[in-house]
This record gives sequence, C-alpha cells and structure tokens, in this order.
Amino acid sequence: MSADPKIAELAPSAHELTSYDKEHAITYMRLLDAAADRADWREVARVVLGLDPTLEPDRARRTFESHMARAKWLARHGYRDLLRGGWPKE
Repeated sequence: MSADPKIAELAPSAHELTSYDKEHAITYMRLLDAAADRADWREVARVVLGLDPTLEPDRARRTFESHMARAKWLARHGYRDLLRGGWPKE
C-alpha cells in the first residue's frame, strides 16, 4: 500500500473487496470521519481526494460520491473481508 495511492474517478462497485479497496482503506476511513463531522463535500474532495471542486466541480462531485458510497459499503459489508485478510501493509 503506498502512502498516497492514486484516486480513481470512480470507486469500485463490486460486491466483494477489491485490491483498490485495500489500497484506499485509509481514504475510506477519512471520508467516513469527514461525514461524521458533517464536513462540506468540497472540502473533503480537496483535502482527502486531492481534487479541486472549483476547477472540476462535476468530476470532484462524482468522485466524492462514488468513494463515499464505497466507504459506506465497506463500513457495512466489506470490512469483514478486510479484517479476514489482514490490514493492508505499507
């Protein structure tokens, strides 16, 4: 797992944990933390996903929503596979 894995425009939508999910587990947690803090999506896109919602509002929103949905899926379902397989190593 790299320190700053590249963010895809769309997160996976598979019903099983993917290698992308494992690489981005920390990103997903940061997204869930931001949601719990009721952070503005634009700030989260900028800080967590490295996107500029002012320059690319549609792309930033699409990427944010895709990754937030995946983070919520991971929190509800995918975490079991993540724990079973062991936390990704750096």
